[in-house]
Amino acid sequence: MENLDNFILDTVDIIVVGAGHAGCEAALAAARLGKRVALLAMTLESIADMPCNPNIGGTGKGHLVREIDALGGQMGVTIDESFLQSKMLNTSKGPAVHSLRAQADKSLYHENMKKTLESQENLYLYELEITELLIDENKVKGVVGHTGSIIHGDKVVIATGTYLDGLIMMGEAVYSSGPSNRKPSIHLAEYLRDLGLPLMRFKTGSPARIHRRSINFDETIVQPGDEEIIPFSFLNQEKQYDFDQLDCYLTHTTKDTKDIINNNLHRSPMYSGEKKGIGPRYCPSIEDKVVRFPDHETHQAFIEPEGFNTDEMYISGISSTLPVDVQIDLYHSIIGLEEAEIMRPAYGIEYDTLDARILKRTLEHRDYDGLYFAGQINGTSGYEEAAAQGLIAGINASLSLDDKEDFILDRSEAYIGVMIDDLVTKGTDEPYRMMTSRAEYRLTLRQDNADLRLTRKAYDIGLATEERMDLMLHKKNSVKEEIERLKEVMITPTDETNTILEKMGTKPIRTGMNLEEMIRRPELSYNELEVFDENRPELSRDIINQINIQIKYEGYIEKQNQQIDRFQNLEKKSIDHIKDFQIVKGLSNEAMQKLNEIQPESIGQASRIPGVTPADTNVLLIHLEVEKRDND
Repeated sequence: MENLDNFILDTVDIIVVGAGHAGCEAALAAARLGKRVALLAMTLESIADMPCNPNIGGTGKGHLVREIDALGGQMGVTIDESFLQSKMLNTSKGPAVHSLRAQADKSLYHENMKKTLESQENLYLYELEITELLIDENKVKGVVGHTGSIIHGDKVVIATGTYLDGLIMMGEAVYSSGPSNRKPSIHLAEYLRDLGLPLMRFKTGSPARIHRRSINFDETIVQPGDEEIIPFSFLNQEKQYDFDQLDCYLTHTTKDTKDIINNNLHRSPMYSGEKKGIGPRYCPSIEDKVVRFPDHETHQAFIEPEGFNTDEMYISGISSTLPVDVQIDLYHSIIGLEEAEIMRPAYGIEYDTLDARILKRTLEHRDYDGLYFAGQINGTSGYEEAAAQGLIAGINASLSLDDKEDFILDRSEAYIGVMIDDLVTKGTDEPYRMMTSRAEYRLTLRQDNADLRLTRKAYDIGLATEERMDLMLHKKNSVKEEIERLKEVMITPTDETNTILEKMGTKPIRTGMNLEEMIRRPELSYNELEVFDENRPELSRDIINQINIQIKYEGYIEKQNQQIDRFQNLEKKSIDHIKDFQIVKGLSNEAMQKLNEIQPESIGQASRIPGVTPADTNVLLIHLEVEKRDND
């Protein structure tokens, strides 16, 4: 860049670079904690943008949104204001994997989030490209913009999404760009490389957008939303939604689709060898699906509306890096899309990400004081993963300014804790997606109890509001009181009682039983037993759901709580005072190398580092015992 005359644009406490989902949560959390915050975007039109799938939530991801909300974050509130279809997934399975998913009106979500940011006290929005950081003796002091403007601040959160040295790929058309053909962040990427940060190249993609009028919906399967709408935010659990949800549609590729792709793989940058970015395993392009699953003749595709006031339809599951002329044939080979009008072609985007193993669990860089990273720059994929990291980075940057204790969620407390621990302990060699299978304690980390788990923590640091805290306490106390009351409500084995029970599809009783015992039966629930309960109080859907789960799964939950106690014993054994693990005699060479590289904070974290064996963990425990004996 040409040398520009620098001038001070602003002086704040915390600077957030990037206004995607991570940046929005980081900025709002910091501002709500009383800090003066500057939120910087390449363009204000990119605030809370959804350049890929137009939805929030889904399997595993829905848990993250509920946890963000329970902690006082914004994503759940904004999607509740902006959705066009809502659906609870995995309801045929146990409550641990139930996940809420909402189809978003993309424009409305952006507008609502932008308005929230504009209305937030202490928060200042700037359209500004950042080209470098101000660092003095490994301490962050501010940022420099492309106009020469300087913003001073003692904490900086980098949340650049897929903009860092972004590269769009559509066959032979490969050009520098951010998502949705927006300007990429080239100079900041160069600066971070020069700073010596370990950067990698990842890839993601976005399917074509097709005009609604050109789709033959008669050939597709309608996917309506749920009749009973369950909101994301715990603030909205009593809210009633009365509007016509928009339908989504299921269709399939064909044998022709497969042939078109196989005949043109050489024209895809990802298969020609021209580009090396690593794509997401759990959200692959259609080329990846065809190559990985050669025995599959067809693949599912979902046609999803992008908003109430647009005719653009998103073809979920059919992202591609093939050239546009091939894409036309490809999409026309899909059932129902034979006459499809492609308004925006599919594309792949390659971008820089950071090896997150250089970060603390606060998401602060280990070597640069005040420098935090959040979102896709840390190797994750998805809006929800980004937002969760942004929230944690914003909280910790704020607490650090006041010399307060770090805010860290461990693996037993939240899906957020699982994700961050995975990233900073194990790293990732592909875009990381949150899934329920990643959580060892998923029976206790359900989406329905995120408020019971986390709201007190957020309230104690000043982020959760009185309203949110009161709602959580009301739910907690109501559930406890009602379960105790149910234990006192007895039903006797009369002929009338057993006739009713048999009609419910359950066995008759031979001795008196209370309602709490009856709810333990898999085929019965709180609502079904209302016929035996004259004094039943009026309770919300959310509280009733919690009563059913806590009663039915009490034994399993207790066993998992015992496992959590054992886990937390290792988490409490701190080793962050050990800076060079060569002093620990008996470690394997690989373990010593990995421990010095990652600098784990506890025995528990150390035990999860690839290359650290159970024998190495025992060596660390013995070392701590020896230290304790020597100090006594």
